[in-house]
Amino acid sequence: MDKQQARDLIKKTFEQPFDKTRFMTFVQELLNHVEYAPFNYHGSYIPEAYRQYISSLERIGKFNDGENRIDILIIKLQKETSLANARTMQRNFVAGYLQGKYGSSSKKEAVLVAYVAPGEADWRFSLVKMDYKFEQAPTGEMKAEEEFTLARRWSFLVGENEKSHTAQSRLVNILTNDEHNPTLAELEEAFNIEPVTKEFFEKYHELFLRVKEALDDIINSNEDVKIDFETKG
Repeated sequence: MDKQQARDLIKKTFEQPFDKTRFMTFVQELLNHVEYAPFNYHGSYIPEAYRQYISSLERIGKFNDGENRIDILIIKLQKETSLANARTMQRNFVAGYLQGKYGSSSKKEAVLVAYVAPGEADWRFSLVKMDYKFEQAPTGEMKAEEEFTLARRWSFLVGENEKSHTAQSRLVNILTNDEHNPTLAELEEAFNIEPVTKEFFEKYHELFLRVKEALDDIINSNEDVKIDFETKG
């Protein structure tokens, strides 16, 4: 897949309301090899503590990068729960899944998940993983504790009302590498939008300074204009 094809696939998937078929096609292209392993949990299969937030959990497949197990999920939210609300509950629900408390009984290192709210044109595409705590054994060796830390999450807000520029800038390189299955570390890097955010604010600051300089020139050339235009911070 070339870069233009990758961009077109991202736009087709992420600039429209959620569609399961488009999502499955995208994930297959992103990861190159996905084992089809479907199951669906809803109703009483959802733990009681989460039923007011989560309507269903559907696994569509599994992926292994050689060291880490990554499941691909679709989580449908309850009607009263928006994408912006109850994120802690959504995160903790997925943390329980990663720990094997429901769904597949085996522990996973991470999931790729589409969060879908009924009646909404936008949705969220997230990478969620568990971070182990490490402790020193009496022998001096470092080992992972059995307890997990809270799940970390990186997300793209996508859908009919969103543009996919950020997703394109972060995911195109993985999609175009057909000969290499991405590692979990590479997926984390792709979902890490901090560099994009930093670049945006740097460019915004540069634009602000250019506008200020142009306005200063206008003000200084017109003695009748008395404006104190200062840069603070």
